[in-house]
Amino acid sequence: MRLLLLGGTVFLGKHIAEAALAAGHDVTLFHRGQHGRDLFPTARHVFGDRDGGLGVLAGQSFDAVIDTSGYLPRVVRQSLRQLKGTCPHYTFISSINAYASLVEIGVTEDALRAQLPSETEEDVSTWYGALKARCELDVEEAFGDRALVIRPGLIVGPDDASDRFTYWVARGARDGEMLAPGRPDRPVQVIDVRDLAAWTLAMVEHGASGTYNAAGPESPLTMGEVLAACREVGGGQGPTTWVTEEFLAAQGVAPWTELPLYVPSSEPDAIGFESVSIRKALAAGLSLRPLRDTVRDTLAWERSRPGDVPRRAGISAAREQELLSAWHAYTPA
Repeated sequence: MRLLLLGGTVFLGKHIAEAALAAGHDVTLFHRGQHGRDLFPTARHVFGDRDGGLGVLAGQSFDAVIDTSGYLPRVVRQSLRQLKGTCPHYTFISSINAYASLVEIGVTEDALRAQLPSETEEDVSTWYGALKARCELDVEEAFGDRALVIRPGLIVGPDDASDRFTYWVARGARDGEMLAPGRPDRPVQVIDVRDLAAWTLAMVEHGASGTYNAAGPESPLTMGEVLAACREVGGGQGPTTWVTEEFLAAQGVAPWTELPLYVPSSEPDAIGFESVSIRKALAAGLSLRPLRDTVRDTLAWERSRPGDVPRRAGISAAREQELLSAWHAYTPA
């Protein structure tokens, strides 16, 4: 199969490219060349900016395209116009943030999508989910029953430079009292990037269409189980101290960035965000490895990173100790 990856050198795109090459596919990576120029020497690298620079693909045809880097509808439409006549199948990697609401447990693929306040809106930091939803609609309009839309939740594993999961993996390997946010029974959904990549490729190979949530483990998973796995695999010694949401708010601790995987229950989408239904994807062959395997391999990757590379999420050891000291002296109002 002749595959075109829009992206293909960072995280999910990188793992899809790796899986596709291992399966013997003819892979072309279209990217700006800012990352991964030396990756995958057996693939063809075409350099360009997808915003105005797709002309380098003129005259080329592919059996399928996988779009891992589409965020702005205006830019995605350029890809659709360029490829509609020369590529019979289009896969768009979206997000569960594309839903209008995640206030309920078990949201399925037919739930309402988020909407943009304006068709000209391009502020990704504010309208990420609605922008993804608009991109989905454009892909479906252009490719119809030849369009595949995949909505992942939190993607984790080796090469996850967001540190939203990697922080806990690294912390679990370090000794000392570990600060944990909220309740240990709070639900969490994560999906290993390699599982998502393998399943995405399989769906493309079978010409699958439609929309699928791909958000996490087959069985319910809790924050307590995640941290226990990080401790067990990493070997760090020391107690895990769970602190309340009220305390974290009083201390000005930022969810997701300072304490990854933590979404306060006061957030409207707190429960649904970590509990979307993946029954449809499981029925379509999605297979998920044990959490401890993901933790082990993520830890190995984390240990291979240069120590001076800034981490994007998590608190420092000093900040953690400061918070723990404040917690032990804390008296709720």
